[in-house]
Amino acid sequence: MPAYFVFKQEDLKKNVLEFVFSVSDSNKANEARQIIADPSSTKRHVSGTIVPTRIWYNTEWSYHFDPSTIGFFELAMEVCDANIQWVEENLVDIGGSALPGMFWCPWASRLDREVFPIEPDGSK
Repeated sequence: MPAYFVFKQEDLKKNVLEFVFSVSDSNKANEARQIIADPSSTKRHVSGTIVPTRIWYNTEWSYHFDPSTIGFFELAMEVCDANIQWVEENLVDIGGSALPGMFWCPWASRLDREVFPIEPDGSK
């Protein structure tokens, strides 16, 4: 059963943006819960592969993470770093020189909380 989480990130104007993502692996979901429960955790950043389509649990953005690719990190390469809004505005260029392989590791992301969205058919 998938689990859903939110990471937060500030944009250049210091507005807080939220990005909802799904985790399909129960071990990875438990890792996320442990990170949230431990404020001193250094692995609070989220990474994964971008899918350039809107999804029901993350409707604010025109893309989402592939749930099977989610990871958590402390440090990552600069080539995969980008802001939520920048990815949205440059989605057509993602995958080439911009975020090669569609891999995204926003350094300023902060795993924030687990959420329980209601599916479009009304189920949880």
